[in-house]
Amino acid sequence: MQNRHTAVLPSLACVALPLLCAPALAEEGGFFEDSRTDLVLRNYAFNRDFRDHSAGKSLINEWAQGFILKFSSGYTRGPLGFGVDAMGLYGVKLNSSRDQSGSELLPVHDDGKAADEYGRVAVAAKLRLSASELKLGEMLPDVPVLRYDDGRLLPQTFRSAALVSREWAGTSLYGGRYDQVSLRNSADMQDLSSWSAPTAKSDAFNYAGGEYRFNDQRTLVGAWYAQLEDIYTQRYFNLLHKQPVGDWVLGANLGLFFDRDDGRALAGDIDSHTAYALLSANHGGHTLYLGLQKVGGEGGWQSVYGSSGRTMGNDMFNGNFTNEDERSWQLRYDYDFAAMGVPGLVSMLRYGKGDNATTKVGRGGKEWERDVELGYTVQSGPLKLLSARVNHGSNRRSFSSDFDQTRLIVNYPFSL
Repeated sequence: MQNRHTAVLPSLACVALPLLCAPALAEEGGFFEDSRTDLVLRNYAFNRDFRDHSAGKSLINEWAQGFILKFSSGYTRGPLGFGVDAMGLYGVKLNSSRDQSGSELLPVHDDGKAADEYGRVAVAAKLRLSASELKLGEMLPDVPVLRYDDGRLLPQTFRSAALVSREWAGTSLYGGRYDQVSLRNSADMQDLSSWSAPTAKSDAFNYAGGEYRFNDQRTLVGAWYAQLEDIYTQRYFNLLHKQPVGDWVLGANLGLFFDRDDGRALAGDIDSHTAYALLSANHGGHTLYLGLQKVGGEGGWQSVYGSSGRTMGNDMFNGNFTNEDERSWQLRYDYDFAAMGVPGLVSMLRYGKGDNATTKVGRGGKEWERDVELGYTVQSGPLKLLSARVNHGSNRRSFSSDFDQTRLIVNYPFSL
């Protein structure tokens, strides 16, 4: 008869060291069985009017067609699974001129003309052991301290290594190192830099973080550390929560950054802190947001050049109010027309305002942005999932050029 204490040992080992239980996943799926290939056709028209028609370039106006092919394999069978992710990215100019280029839909040559076409291939190998995954190669990082930018024709990609582990229920652990980036309008890789000093090059961006979800998945807490070598270090803490109250759902997105200069301090002295709160209330098709944000200390909020600022509470189409000393707020209203029997039709209207900003121009800078967007996704038929969005943003800033901007984006995804 088996000793009951001996029988319990494997179970205890799985609790303490989940990686020991990896063989349980050995027969799930397969490299080809779980593979997926998708093609997205993206048509993008961009117009920005700088309002000053005596300026050297008063208007940016371009139109381009993008092709985004994504392949994601499953994993080979066995305790250690191997797979591959790959992307083929290709952009074609439809309309542009030397005096109206610069939308970042397309690369721009030294003579001011936009490239007729550009593209690249991104490949990453991936390894899975139990509920942990390691990726090596070119990828799309999307963690709070580094979010890739997909706001133009083709997405920005980063190269190196990233690890995510979800061995314990509700807990996710992250770590990674990136040493090269391909910008959203580029076909090659280049060294990393920061928004605060784009010409100062760094050897690598390193990060580690953890998130814990609880309260029936309604609450998340996270803690992160990041380093852009020789430029800045960053600590970030956040809280996300959603709370049903009768027919309403109330939400809170709270975050706090602490930034310091690192190593050779190539971007200068940095000793800043940034706090934000984005509060929401949803009822039926209506969602209201209130955003509050404050940057203090020296150097402003830090992030990798080219990356998205959508972690921030007051991130908008054309800015995120993160200058040194800046205080900002925003009001936003979203409506989902599914509540009126028109699924797929959505709208958004928001206004953000900042003041007390310290920039290269001086202190006391002010800015505001007003955004409106309307989007529709086809729900059925041969064009199912085709989506079209039109958005318009107006920016007024005391420390840089004013402009009005309109974009029309059509995405048509295919699953191959």
